[in-house]
Amino acid sequence: MRIACWQAAARRSDVPAALDALRARAREAAEAGASLLVTPEMSLTGYHLGARRLRQLAESADGPMCRAVSEIAAASGIAIVHGWPELSEGGVYNSARLVDSSGEELATYRKAHLFGDIDRNAFRAGDTGLVRAELDGVSVGIVICYDVEFPESVRAHAVAGTRLLLVPTALMSPWDFVAETLVPARAFESQLFLAYTNWVGSERELSYCGLSRVVGPDGQVVAGLREGEGLVLADLDLALVDRARAETTYLTDRRPELYS
Repeated sequence: MRIACWQAAARRSDVPAALDALRARAREAAEAGASLLVTPEMSLTGYHLGARRLRQLAESADGPMCRAVSEIAAASGIAIVHGWPELSEGGVYNSARLVDSSGEELATYRKAHLFGDIDRNAFRAGDTGLVRAELDGVSVGIVICYDVEFPESVRAHAVAGTRLLLVPTALMSPWDFVAETLVPARAFESQLFLAYTNWVGSERELSYCGLSRVVGPDGQVVAGLREGEGLVLADLDLALVDRARAETTYLTDRRPELYS
């Protein structure tokens, strides 16, 4: 399975321009042989816009932004994970949506762990920790940014059978160590592939640190991009998940009855 992660340059909130850029990257990724394109946190609008602006932009999962992404996926023949401010029941969620190569929605995940005032002032917390779907026969899960810093979140996916965890993110400096240290540790301790996809550039006072990467179940970086905008292409040998779980038996050696 070949996947692509789009390390995108932060820009002023401009949804039509973001969709045009996504259309170009989806076509590029598909032409490179990727079957899935992962984009950063809140990729259609930008992340650090403030509560008022995010509420102005917020749409439901059947709104124009999401429909446009489904059309891009179908036109390019590639599955896409995208982020947007989801309007539901009067509240706004920091959400990520997975559509397949026909544009059909497979899953939507709402960020469960809100990061500081940036998130708490703008979003409601999602209340479903485990969101998964089957994509091309592979069990795929989604978490968003800060969620991956909670080992319980990733371990729950591993126990449920997730083999590829998609992590749209908006990691800013000086927390580079999250991408460089915690992300490989999460992949290793739960023996799964992890696709961590970040922004570069600046948004208001935030400076995003890039470091998008795909990490294997052995904790090794399969492919990555430190700086600059671009695609990270990674070929995943899914058989490595089974080998890693057989060699490093964390999942079968767990004693969950001791942890409650």
